[in-house]
Amino acid sequence: MKPVPKIVSRLPSLKSTLKPALFPALGFSLLLSACSDNQPEVTGSDVQDDTQVAAETETNPLLVASDLPYGMPPFDRIRNEHFLPAYERAMAMESEEIDRIANNPEPASFDNTIVAMERTGQELTRVARIFNNVNGANTNPELQAVQREMAPRLSAHNDSISLNADLFARVNTLYEQREELALDPESDRLLERYYTSFVRSGAQLDEAQKQRLREINSELARLSTQFTQNVLAEVNASAVVVDTREELAGLSGAQIQAAADEAVSRGEDGKYVITLRNTSGQPPLASLENRALRERIQKASVARGSRGNEFDTTGIVSDTLKLRAERAQMLGYDTHADFILSEQTAGNKTVVNQMLGGLAPVAVANARVEGEEIKRLIDETEAEPFELQAWDWAYYAEKVRQQRYAFDESEVRPYFELSNVLDNGVFYAAEQVYGLSFERRDELPTYHPDVQVWEVFDADGTGLGLMLGDFYARGSKRGGAWMNSYNTQSGLLGGSKVIGNHLNITKPPAGEPTLMTFDEVTTLFHEFGHVLHGLFSDVEYPRFAGTSVPRDFVEFPSQVNEMWATWPDVLENYALHYETGERIPQDLLDRVLAAAQFNEGFGTTEYLAASIIDQALHQLPPEQIPDADGIMAFEAQALADAGINYDPVPPRYRTPYFSHIMGGYSAGYYSYIWSEVLDADAVQWFIENGGMSRVTGDRFRETLLSRGGSVDAMQLYQDFAGRLPDIEHMLRRRGLQPQ
Repeated sequence: MKPVPKIVSRLPSLKSTLKPALFPALGFSLLLSACSDNQPEVTGSDVQDDTQVAAETETNPLLVASDLPYGMPPFDRIRNEHFLPAYERAMAMESEEIDRIANNPEPASFDNTIVAMERTGQELTRVARIFNNVNGANTNPELQAVQREMAPRLSAHNDSISLNADLFARVNTLYEQREELALDPESDRLLERYYTSFVRSGAQLDEAQKQRLREINSELARLSTQFTQNVLAEVNASAVVVDTREELAGLSGAQIQAAADEAVSRGEDGKYVITLRNTSGQPPLASLENRALRERIQKASVARGSRGNEFDTTGIVSDTLKLRAERAQMLGYDTHADFILSEQTAGNKTVVNQMLGGLAPVAVANARVEGEEIKRLIDETEAEPFELQAWDWAYYAEKVRQQRYAFDESEVRPYFELSNVLDNGVFYAAEQVYGLSFERRDELPTYHPDVQVWEVFDADGTGLGLMLGDFYARGSKRGGAWMNSYNTQSGLLGGSKVIGNHLNITKPPAGEPTLMTFDEVTTLFHEFGHVLHGLFSDVEYPRFAGTSVPRDFVEFPSQVNEMWATWPDVLENYALHYETGERIPQDLLDRVLAAAQFNEGFGTTEYLAASIIDQALHQLPPEQIPDADGIMAFEAQALADAGINYDPVPPRYRTPYFSHIMGGYSAGYYSYIWSEVLDADAVQWFIENGGMSRVTGDRFRETLLSRGGSVDAMQLYQDFAGRLPDIEHMLRRRGLQPQ
């Protein structure tokens, strides 16, 4: 019998700072989803004659289906100047398609209305997916200019469809007749989803309200774009310049060389530059011995986007919150949180508040115990003891961990070389559980030299699709880790799967191996879980493909995939020294796994603090939302009211750079821990039912991963596990025992 594995799971650290990319973009069926602040949209382009249109289509690679395997975008032929005309032409084409449906003289039927809408906007979907994904992973000023121009235009285009009275009348007629239509379950769900999306997009409002809604959506699109661009600009501008190598004591040679290289690239030859990630805490703080430098880095990080900064976002946030709240009330909801949560598995804000309110006291109590232990170490080891501050936590927590478990990250990293972890860990686990195999496709063009491509094959040798691996950080790339789709599958339209998988690992100097932290290893497994969710999609309608599920369910499958990172058979296969090939020593591995719950009070507290800020901001009616000058005071009060205002543990994201809640996770950042309840219960199911095997993997695939959004999310879970989830598994995993 194999030993019961030690399962490690963490709330998002490297995980995506912005996950709307998980939700496939953008044909009409997705444009209508839940009034997204970034939805594409309208304005008509000038009428063109057929000759001009044909010429543009022939020369613009975005306007024709790719002839590459699986329809992979021809990145080598796509230029910045192609996007704007492609958007304009694709919007015009979709408008024509929608007009034909809305003005069809035949009585409304499921096929000529609902299925017809599922077929619309394929060109716009292709253009938007490629643009959004490349702009997020490798942006430049030209792409950002396109983003600024297109955001309000796409919003208008979306509104022209969702507020089309004739179109909604056809949908409404079918919805009222749905019992007589005798549709199959997936088709019945599709009709219900269309009706609900139209209503949530304002189809039942009067004309004056519709006009105001158009204005709100357009302004929200503009604000979201401005926020995203400000955050990226400031995370680059806030990098900390260091004058001497001595100040970097504690960093590895490779890290110091990377800082030197970064300085050269910024015209700071002879100096060193520490770049920032979008989280409040910064990875170098765990290693840097120089306390003054740690303080500089931490303060630079948490000051981003604040009042008076060049890239101040507090006004953007305030305006966004007010517009969202106004829109929610127009649509019949008290607050934006009510509007969002009504479509999630949680259902309402009372349930979310109870969960966060119940976890917060336990988490912060555990964090305070951890802080007391760190303070004792400071008092014992420092000649002049000082009060524990946020910039001290990671450094001294690492020392406590070394004392308790007798290892440090420098001992572990040589066993986690990126290519080996991917090939012999992530891919190996997928082979064992699902029968998949992988083949490099280096001949296919990519949007950046660092991007690699794999073709993925099913157990019977059939090609499933392509995965683009983009694992290194760069200044043109947004922070965090995420999955996105370039192509998706549906029985209706066919199509192949092309999926992007993104991390932000620091790239080592040329010729050096990419040695990962254990957190980064876990994140690699996590994001590949999203990839599997996309690759296994087997639905009839495009609307339901892949990760098109509620946002508080979408993290669940990827969190389940993290279990294989610490499964004994998998660890044995990939935890190999990059130079000698020797397996990680068992005693070191045991210590690594034993340390899995270490610092969980800190990790859970910083995550919950951000989640509580998100809910507090979005549970306000318009008149109570603070102006720009009051945003930070409101954040502080919300944390104090929740009893989670422990200064040494700041929120993972402070409001001015909280990209999740300005994108697809508004009123939804709680989703990670909500999904972890399902994840921990699912892991227990795997253990109880044979662990790593094709039998358990195939069941997970067939009952859940392949179904996308074609079935209610919680029904999917019960179809898989045969039970409702038990929160005790998550609490036990995190070691969140009452103090």
